[in-house]
Amino acid sequence: MLSRSYRAGFPEALYDRLAKFGIGETGQRLLDLGTGTGYLGRGFARAGCRVTGLDPSDALIDEARRLDSEAGVASEYVTARAEHTGLPDHAFEVVTAGQCWHWFDRPAAAAEVRRLLAPGGALVIAHFDWIPLPGNLAEATERLIEAHNPEWTLGGGEGLPREWLADVAMAGFRDLETFSFDEDTPYSHQAWRGRIRASAGVGASLSPDAVEHFDDSLAELLAERFPEDPLAVLHRCFALICRAP
Repeated sequence: MLSRSYRAGFPEALYDRLAKFGIGETGQRLLDLGTGTGYLGRGFARAGCRVTGLDPSDALIDEARRLDSEAGVASEYVTARAEHTGLPDHAFEVVTAGQCWHWFDRPAAAAEVRRLLAPGGALVIAHFDWIPLPGNLAEATERLIEAHNPEWTLGGGEGLPREWLADVAMAGFRDLETFSFDEDTPYSHQAWRGRIRASAGVGASLSPDAVEHFDDSLAELLAERFPEDPLAVLHRCFALICRAP
């Protein structure tokens, strides 16, 4: 199972809001960095954009192509890293980075995006993640991760990564704007367990036996405290839009 299989994709409302900035227009040349299985780029391809997806993982790109075929769209794909794409100067009107900016060497990626964008082109950095509040499912899940993996310190996020504004400003981008909105995202019990098994605090850092022990504990937590199925998991969608000079 690919690590992103259980992750909730970006909501349709994100595309609607970005359209107000002129992002996602028919025929637009768009590069999706860290595309993974292609979810963000696929939405723009449906809108008629000429999408290129870029990712260092051939396995994820193969899955993206399969999902594109199911969706009836066709995008180009490149195996490369966001910091060194190997693509031509000023080749795109929009560059997007969904759910991945924090994995990059951010100053190097910002400089590369400036090279790739046509003058006045837009960079969109988007993120969509659960929001822990006292007593809710995300908060309870984070406490469980901490109990099984005390070295994990990424809980308690508010979904508003302000440091990314400095990244793009220091790279010379202008006209910075942001927006965010909250949305309940449905997960079955199985899907939530899969989502958390694949997360950095569990599948990416615990032994296989420890992962199975954690998963058993999460199943018990869901049965006892959150028996509804599907679950409604509070998420926050954040987007930063800026322009190349």
